[in-house]
Amino acid sequence: MGMSALYGEADRGESLATIHAALEAGVTLLDTGDFYGMGHNELLIGEALRSASEAARERALVSVKFGALRTVEGGFTGYDGRPDAVRNFAAYSLQRLGREHIDVYRIARVDPAVPIEETVGAIAELVQAGHVRHIGLSEVGPETIRRAASVAPIADLQIEYSLLSRGIESAILPTVRELGIGVTAYGVLSRGLLSGHFTRDRRLDAGDFRGMSPRFQGGNLHRNLDLVERLRQVAEARGTSVARAAIAWVLSRGEDIVPLVGARTRARLSEALGALEVRLTADDLAAIERAIPAGAASGERYPAAQMAHLDSEH
Repeated sequence: MGMSALYGEADRGESLATIHAALEAGVTLLDTGDFYGMGHNELLIGEALRSASEAARERALVSVKFGALRTVEGGFTGYDGRPDAVRNFAAYSLQRLGREHIDVYRIARVDPAVPIEETVGAIAELVQAGHVRHIGLSEVGPETIRRAASVAPIADLQIEYSLLSRGIESAILPTVRELGIGVTAYGVLSRGLLSGHFTRDRRLDAGDFRGMSPRFQGGNLHRNLDLVERLRQVAEARGTSVARAAIAWVLSRGEDIVPLVGARTRARLSEALGALEVRLTADDLAAIERAIPAGAASGERYPAAQMAHLDSEH
């Protein structure tokens, strides 16, 4: 997402180089949304895959979120989960990506006007037609997960999960594990808060989503960065970075959880991939838990208007 929207300006050449570096390093999952830059991100991924090595291209799996309605000015006006809309969104995504199928397809947020059974049923038809390989869900709660799974097999749930966002642990994670559904965890670095590089005096670019995020506002930001400094002490004692410790913690939560890394540059990608070499002991995990206990984050993870769209929070 950050290569196309919501985090300020991105360098196209560096974006392509970063995707290529990820593929060559063995990364196989590329996650996007058709509304990231109104199609820009899908076109970028399509270009990157066409210019990647044949072996990397064949290994690549593309996960696409759909359904968000946008304005010319870039605003969000809701979500559309009608079956006709699902088929329409998929047709456009396949064209932009230049692929014959989408590996995982999911609505970004539940359309409150359309039963989830109808939306999932439409994706299931795309699976039967060979246009989609697997059905995913995004930011939904236990009841919606069960309703969706009653219609067709669900491959995974994409949802925010990090040291600062642990809400899934009480009911959502047990539900998907009961049903054999995997998790792709986004926000593992909490939009940069847990990167170890975000400073108290940093000025965000115009249009950067974090300028409206409660966790980046005033006292919330200072309290959250205090938590990061506590994590830094643990990470440095372990001989690693804050970002690697935060990603390694998510990796430690189970083999059914795949962290999504939002690196926009090769340098940040390299740091993130270093988390694969971090082996956290029971003592390390206990120290991390003491540094950032569950529920310690200050501020909600989205502004109030966007929180209202999260089925996972209701």
